Amino acid sequence: MSAAGPSQGANRPSLGGSAEVAAASMGAHRSGAGIRRILTAALVAWLPAVLPAALAAVQAVDDAGTTVKLAAPATRIVSLAPHATELLYAAGAGDRVVGVLATSDWPPEVAAKPKVGDSRALDLERIVALAPDLVVTWPFAAPAQVGPLVARGVPVFIANPATIDGIAVDLERLGTLAGTLPIATVRAAELRARLARLQARYAGARTVRVFYEIWNAPLYTVGGDHLISQALRVCGGENVFAALTLPAPGVSVEAVLAAQPQAILAGAEGAVRPAWLDDWKRWPTLPAVARGNLFTVDANLLHRAGPRFVDGVEMLCATLAEARAGLR
Repeated sequence: MSAAGPSQGANRPSLGGSAEVAAASMGAHRSGAGIRRILTAALVAWLPAVLPAALAAVQAVDDAGTTVKLAAPATRIVSLAPHATELLYAAGAGDRVVGVLATSDWPPEVAAKPKVGDSRALDLERIVALAPDLVVTWPFAAPAQVGPLVARGVPVFIANPATIDGIAVDLERLGTLAGTLPIATVRAAELRARLARLQARYAGARTVRVFYEIWNAPLYTVGGDHLISQALRVCGGENVFAALTLPAPGVSVEAVLAAQPQAILAGAEGAVRPAWLDDWKRWPTLPAVARGNLFTVDANLLHRAGPRFVDGVEMLCATLAEARAGLR
C-alpha cells in the first residue's frame, strides 16, 4: 500500500455520520478476522510438510556398517576429513558445518570455518565446545581421539566409501542426516550420470598397463581395490599391482621394472609435475619411458573420496587416452 492511501482516506469527510463509521468499523473487523483465518489455515497446511523434515528423527548406515541415529537432522556438524567436508557441502549441508580440519581446503568458503585440528592431532576441547550434533570422519583420523567423542554420546558417521558409487551413496546418507536429502539426491544422480558416461565412452578401449605412484621415497602405489584402481578400470587402464590387497602398499623399484608398465602416473597436488617422476628415465627401455608416458594427475581430486573424485576420473581418462595413443 502507498503512503498516500491511508492519509487520503483519513482526510475524506464522512458522508454517513456515526452509522457509517460503525459499519466501516465492523467491516474492517470482519476483514481482519477473515485474513487471520486464511493465514491460520495456510499455516496449518504448511506445517505438516515442513515440520517432519525439521523435527523428525533421521538415521543412516555409515561405511563402517554402523547405524547413526539422530533425534532431528543435524545442524552443527564437525568434519574430521577433507573429503568429508566436500561431501557435506555437496550434499547441501555446508551451512551446518561448524568445524573442520586445517587440511580441508575445498570448497573455498570452508576457509572461514573454525579449525579443530589437523591430520596429526585433533583439538578435542574445541570440538566439544562447538557442541556438534554430528561428527563426520574416516577410519584414519586418530581413532583414539574420536573415541572420547563417541563416549560423550556424540553421533559419529564414518565416511569411507569402498567404491566410486559409494561416494554418491555417502552424499545421500549425509543428506539424510542433515535434512538436505533433496539436494544430495540431485548431486548423487549427477555424479552417477557422469561416471556412466565415462564408462560408456571407454568401454572396449585398449588396455593400458599403469603404475600409479603416490610417493617416491619410500615408493608407494595403490592396491587393486583402491578407488584409483577402480577409476583406472573405468578409463580402460589396468593397475600393474592390482593383485596387492593393501590400500597403499609399498613396492620396490625392481618390482616396478618387472611389471613393465606402459604408463606411469604420479599423483601430485594440483597436478604439478614432481621432479621425482623423471627419475624413471634412468631406465629408457621401460615401456612407459620409451613411449614418453610419464604423466601427472591431481591428487586433490583422486586422493579424496569426495564429489570431485569424478573430476579426477575425467582427468585420468584423458591422460590414459593420451598414453594409449602413444602405444600405436
